[in-house]
Amino acid sequence: MIAFDTNLLVYAHRPESPFHDAATALLSRQATAGRQWALPWPCAHEFLAVVTNPRIYRDPTPMRMALDALRALFESPGLELLSEDEEHLDVLADIALAAQLRGAQIHDARIAALCRAHGVSELWSADRDFSRFPGLKVRNPLLDPPA
Repeated sequence: MIAFDTNLLVYAHRPESPFHDAATALLSRQATAGRQWALPWPCAHEFLAVVTNPRIYRDPTPMRMALDALRALFESPGLELLSEDEEHLDVLADIALAAQLRGAQIHDARIAALCRAHGVSELWSADRDFSRFPGLKVRNPLLDPPA
């Protein structure tokens, strides 16, 4: 199962993104393919925080429209939303200690821990920071498209 990171959701949502067309095609193909795929809840939260932020966009997405965009994704028949369970702290600890993380790096570690705990085989992201987490295969599908 593959999981999508926040940046691909943002690129697909915001038409001014230079990666908009490619990200939209990837997300649309995944959402309609009927195959199982995943979205970590922290990525959904971060998507809302980014696209509605007036410090990032001159004309930010209204919250209702951003929520509607997520609801549309949530209707994908193969989507699994990844959330923490009682084992999460142990998985997060393994990742955080192995990568010697601190501060804001914990946000990405949380996503990596969710992916690992839920059996995600590959995280699709344009963020190179995920390469620091052992046991998580990361692909930038904008540069290395899937077959």
